[in-house]
Amino acid sequence: MSDNKKADADMEQRARGKLVAETAKIPWRELQRFFANGTAVFVSPTLDLVEAAYQLSVDNVKQVEKWREDGILCPMNDALAIEWLEKDTLVWSVVARPWVLVQAI
Repeated sequence: MSDNKKADADMEQRARGKLVAETAKIPWRELQRFFANGTAVFVSPTLDLVEAAYQLSVDNVKQVEKWREDGILCPMNDALAIEWLEKDTLVWSVVARPWVLVQAI
């Protein structure tokens, strides 16, 4: 592996590790302000939360658009936000600025 490829792989590994370390369980009700300002992003349970956050953080438009088309990564919608609030749902959450990604546990 060339030095550049190794450096890139190391940088990617550190970025993913940072996202893993910042992932937390939190009640959905505590994330309402992010939903209100349009920065809450729903991540389907079929998609790895950290992978989604990483791809958003590196601006991988092609992959993000595919996930959006597949309906597994999208802006949080009103109906689900209300349901999660009423059920006091606990979610996994991670920040990929400016987005807050959420996934039901």
